[in-house]
Amino acid sequence: MDVLSRPAEEFGNDETLERLWAAKAMEHSDIYFNMLCSVDTRWLQLTPNDDLIYTHFKQDFPDMDVSYVNENEIKNSMNKAKWRIFCEKFKNIVEDYSFGTLMRADAKGDYSEVNTMLVPRVQFYAIEIARNRENLNNEVKKRFKCMAKPNIEAQEHSKIAT
Repeated sequence: MDVLSRPAEEFGNDETLERLWAAKAMEHSDIYFNMLCSVDTRWLQLTPNDDLIYTHFKQDFPDMDVSYVNENEIKNSMNKAKWRIFCEKFKNIVEDYSFGTLMRADAKGDYSEVNTMLVPRVQFYAIEIARNRENLNNEVKKRFKCMAKPNIEAQEHSKIAT
């Protein structure tokens, strides 16, 4: 059984588990960012439930500007409660719906220390599906040269060698 799928109560604050989570979150963000650089995001489907997630997102957060997400705004006490209700709608629909996922604040930017926040997976999906459908993520292709897997592996090997 994959250690990351086991109940959290079994672990406490285990540094090994935190490193595994961080590695998985970084891998997910790298893969997603490379997808943004590679395809027309208006047609990108993130889950089999994109339409449902998007519909509920637009109903629950009709005025939210997803081009730039202010972490303090979405995590203030009022919005945090609204997001919790939103996320719970997908508890039995979206796998790992509450798994901590890295999300870019500014749709035009990359994953960096100043442009990245931690959100539940279904919140990431809701905002990124909206960004894709509203053609906000296509800017990434214009602004960044995403690395192909062979280039990433070559860089990793050169880091190890030094």
